[in-house]
Amino acid sequence: MVLKSSHKSYNKLIWPVYLLNGFNSISFAGIIILMVPLSSLIWPGEVYHALEMGILMTTLLWTSSVSGLFFGRLIDKYSRVKILIIIAVARSICMILLGFAIAGQGLLTWWYFFTVVLIFGIFSGGSYPAMVSLSNDIVPLEHRSKFFGYFSIMGSVFMMSGFLISGSLVQFGYLRLFFIGIGFAVLVSGLIFYFIVKEPKRGSQKKELQIVLKDESIEYDFKMDKKLMRKTMLSRTNVAALIEGIFTNVFMGSLDMIILPYLLLPPHNLSLFITGLFVVIFGVTGRIIGQVILSRFSDKVAKRKGVSRIYFIIFSLIGGSITFALMFFVPIPYLTKSEGADIVLFFSLPMTYMMGILILSSDAISSLYAVNQPPVLQEINLPESQGQIVSWNQFLENIGYGMGPLIAGIFISAFGQNYQVSAIIITVFVIPGILLWLLSVSWYPQDIKRIKEILEERAEILKIRKESKLEL
Repeated sequence: MVLKSSHKSYNKLIWPVYLLNGFNSISFAGIIILMVPLSSLIWPGEVYHALEMGILMTTLLWTSSVSGLFFGRLIDKYSRVKILIIIAVARSICMILLGFAIAGQGLLTWWYFFTVVLIFGIFSGGSYPAMVSLSNDIVPLEHRSKFFGYFSIMGSVFMMSGFLISGSLVQFGYLRLFFIGIGFAVLVSGLIFYFIVKEPKRGSQKKELQIVLKDESIEYDFKMDKKLMRKTMLSRTNVAALIEGIFTNVFMGSLDMIILPYLLLPPHNLSLFITGLFVVIFGVTGRIIGQVILSRFSDKVAKRKGVSRIYFIIFSLIGGSITFALMFFVPIPYLTKSEGADIVLFFSLPMTYMMGILILSSDAISSLYAVNQPPVLQEINLPESQGQIVSWNQFLENIGYGMGPLIAGIFISAFGQNYQVSAIIITVFVIPGILLWLLSVSWYPQDIKRIKEILEERAEILKIRKESKLEL
């Protein structure tokens, strides 16, 4: 399948990916977002078990990162559509099982969650690499930031909606219904995806290959070997992105573990529903600005000068970390639990809007990372390594992301629940990423040139194959 370069045509073919990603985001983030109420479910009447819940979150992320390496190789060899439906079925079963956990049994309940979360993580690692690999062969290069903007905003909208819905269900005692409902939603969205999305030809969006791949009898069947791996997948820009992912995601992985307890626990005592509503209003608005409006701007600028995507990434790391740290210096008043559940009171406070603007700004600026990093990696890697390079990157990112909650928990405990100091220290982890992307500015054009030369050689090989078939 070779696709015409139009916004309408690629969205017509790939739209179920947005739906599947949305429900996948709710299922994955739902486990993370509900850490505080889950602690209360496991240990009723006790203080928040930060260490045990941090271990659960780290297990989810690290298991997902390791399994992604295995799935990455499969994605580059076999049907990505079939791999994604298998993953969707497994994830849906795990979510439903979480809904049947026995509450209040302490470590026994915790071990039940640990086992199910472990299995869930094993089948989570392949989702994102498979979707990125598919997009590389369906979405034209000039629409990549726009696609990843839509892809991310759907995930964000679904995740924020899940935050709001879960907050409401927790408040009324229906936490189990959340897990079971999301489990069935993942299954249904997976089936819709499987029956609508067709497997594209690998390399069909590479300009050097588009003409020859229009012939239905010609397939891009080149495989990665060790020599080519060193030459392409271990290029300087790729290595910089891989190392950067660890440090940046230590910062990103700590965000929920700092901001949620800061708002939900004494002395602020906001209810989960109000916290969810607050984050949805300002967070979704910020992400729409970043993942829809700024993604379009990124594509326009990158069309003229491709290296500009790296400048956008650098700006997102600097701006996103600064605005995040500033949130903890907004003087939110101390509230009782009843006041923290009062919507009218909370949204009448001037400090609510000051912090809301910072959340909006942080999400909008940080979104530039999500819509520009994947196209950078796609452009400097061959069609047969898209799944593997994303899984490598995901592996290291999730290692960092998984370390984030533990590091945040250590800092919060070490500094006596001082969230301001902890937030400032966490922002230091973005500095190595900024430096590595600055170095990549000079490496990126050379890596693109190398891939272009290899694809031009392969286009000639495929043309020769085509001519040979015509002669027969």
